[in-house]
Amino acid sequence: MGINKFADMLPEETKKVNGYRYEKKQLLFGKKNVMIMSAYHRLPEKVDWRTKGAVTPVKDQGACGSCWAFSSTGALEGQHYRRTGRLVSLSEQNLLDCSYNYGNAGCNGGLMDYAFDYIKENGGIDSESSYPYEAKEGPCRYSNRTRLSTDSGKVDLPEGDEMQLQEAVANIGPISVAINARYLSLYDEGIFTRANCSSEELDHGVLVVGYGTEEVRGKNLDYWIVKNSWGKDWGENGYFRLARNKKNMCGIASAASYPIVPKEIIMSLMD
Repeated sequence: MGINKFADMLPEETKKVNGYRYEKKQLLFGKKNVMIMSAYHRLPEKVDWRTKGAVTPVKDQGACGSCWAFSSTGALEGQHYRRTGRLVSLSEQNLLDCSYNYGNAGCNGGLMDYAFDYIKENGGIDSESSYPYEAKEGPCRYSNRTRLSTDSGKVDLPEGDEMQLQEAVANIGPISVAINARYLSLYDEGIFTRANCSSEELDHGVLVVGYGTEEVRGKNLDYWIVKNSWGKDWGENGYFRLARNKKNMCGIASAASYPIVPKEIIMSLMD
């Protein structure tokens, strides 16, 4: 824990940038594709998709509850890279302005799964450069001419299962997750561990890009590598590490999902 740019803000103020709409969470389960492994096989001891070129630079959502949009684009950027070998930056503003009919509410919050639904039905999402982020809502300006990626659906991981999340991060890529970010305003560096961090009261969308283990006070402590959307001057250059295999710390595995990106669809957009 330490001092960062949120340290002098009131809880009500920090809440405004935590735009994951927890009250909608239960709608996600039971009606989507669910990833279930028949048996766990040996996984790599550490994974970091940043070193593989699958993660765009850290972005900053500003004073807008658009975390869900950044988590969504991050997961799709990773899948796009895995299918094409090209890392592209996708438009959060496109999601902010255009996905209201799918259940999202712009700066007042949303869900990553709703964003994936919009992208599928819309036939794509624009590039960051063609539809730059403004940290406020505006009229929808999506254009097929500047769309850069798309998805054909999504997969929700079993609720609360960290082993399945680890499997997905190792084999699929960066994964969208929701967490309880109540205490993140105090984070500075290191592995975040807090026993009373709720695994149910989810309020912030982020992106898991890897995992590992570090020796802390003579004991090995497993952790997740998580990309935030609060700028590079927050945490560990915009990232934080969260304790792994600690009873689903902060709900890291409570609402995890990723978009399905068939290579043939992506390649058709690139023609």
